[in-house]
Amino acid sequence: MKTLLSNALTRFGLGLLWLLHWLPLALLAPLGRGLGRLSFRLARSRRRTALRNLELCFPELSDSERLALAREHFQWMGRSILERGLLWHASPARLRRLIHVEGRVDFADTHTGALMWLVPHFVGLDVVAAASRLWVSRRACSIYQTQSNAVFDRAVRRGRERFGNTRLYSRRETAKPLLRAIKEGDVFFNLPDMDFGLKDSAFVPFFGVPACTLLTPSRMARLLGMTVQPVIAEMLPGAQGYRVRFLEPWTDFPTDDPLADTAALNRWLEAEIRRNPAQYLWVHRRFKTRPAGEERFY
Repeated sequence: MKTLLSNALTRFGLGLLWLLHWLPLALLAPLGRGLGRLSFRLARSRRRTALRNLELCFPELSDSERLALAREHFQWMGRSILERGLLWHASPARLRRLIHVEGRVDFADTHTGALMWLVPHFVGLDVVAAASRLWVSRRACSIYQTQSNAVFDRAVRRGRERFGNTRLYSRRETAKPLLRAIKEGDVFFNLPDMDFGLKDSAFVPFFGVPACTLLTPSRMARLLGMTVQPVIAEMLPGAQGYRVRFLEPWTDFPTDDPLADTAALNRWLEAEIRRNPAQYLWVHRRFKTRPAGEERFY
């Protein structure tokens, strides 16, 4: 009975996203910000996590400044939820009008070697997936976190694969299919900045706080001879749409020191977050795993 109810509510929510995607962004955006304001009041656990992360990363800010930043973050989060319907259902022509790409978007199609897109968790992350399929012809692959609700899981996969030329691999699988895809020429869409526990990770400073950080980007890039190109998504105010920046490929990454590489990656990410702090994913428990003997942050 619980599963049936959950599936019914999920189908209702997905249907609502489909209906809302017909609205102009000038109407959809304020609806999303309203959803974010409501979530800030109701989602107490997420709110506490965001405020704790901001306290750890921005100790120089006052309590009122961090509170205002968290409120703004939730409003961007609300938009990202409702506007996912656009990414999943809007026509390619409409998305091309809304998504503004900048930088070396052509690099993947002109570079002959293995390539990793480094895509950190800003709230507009799913816009990068759409942009990469609309402007880049080279096939891409990524690791996929299977959703607990089967109905939602199918919807997410369908939305991310809607333009084709994409291969998704479950995090529950072995790495062999992913490595095979990269060797066959797929661009690896890599999300490097979440706490997945101690396996293949090290404690590396992130805003001055030791954070359990994957060493995989450096190790994989070195193992497979991959060039690394960062890609950043930004949601724009009102009806302006989205900006996706395909940055210059890194020429000094990887080295033979994965720990130093990962520290450099975190420093780069800190700088990008300071450019647009309200749109980073502060509701993720980034400092969940702690060094032995340290108290928990959450």
